[in-house]
Amino acid sequence: MVLNKKNKEQRVEVVRALIEPVVVYAGMELIEVEYGREPSGVILRLTIDKPGGVTMDDCSDISRLAGDLLDAKDSVPGLYNLEVSSPGINRPLKKKDDFERFAGQKVLIKTRELIDGCRNFKGILNGTRDDFIVISSEKTVFSIPFKLVAKARLDII
Repeated sequence: MVLNKKNKEQRVEVVRALIEPVVVYAGMELIEVEYGREPSGVILRLTIDKPGGVTMDDCSDISRLAGDLLDAKDSVPGLYNLEVSSPGINRPLKKKDDFERFAGQKVLIKTRELIDGCRNFKGILNGTRDDFIVISSEKTVFSIPFKLVAKARLDII
């Protein structure tokens, strides 16, 4: 199977639909599903989180459950490497709820298009307003449309 963008996106959605209920039932959140080819072969990477952070045991448990479920449903064709990890301290922000939950934290946001001549924004997350993420940086407040966000993460380090 060729791993073009459409195939990757479809595979990610299939995996997310199967795995997310298991992760939620375990009291965690499925933050990200990545699927692609790396030098070591095809990789399926799951990023999970929970209040207080995830442990190695959490990652191990979800890896075992996810691997068994994916193999039983034959959801990922061929051989693949499964990785389950925590998001780390520079946690990605994906959903609108993330931008509310982490209000008051330092963030880094990269946009798909220029906004006020910039694509990289660093500052304090003020939350959301309608379809915008609001951050303040020194004396400037930026309202960034959700639809233009390419990547966003906490900026702890």
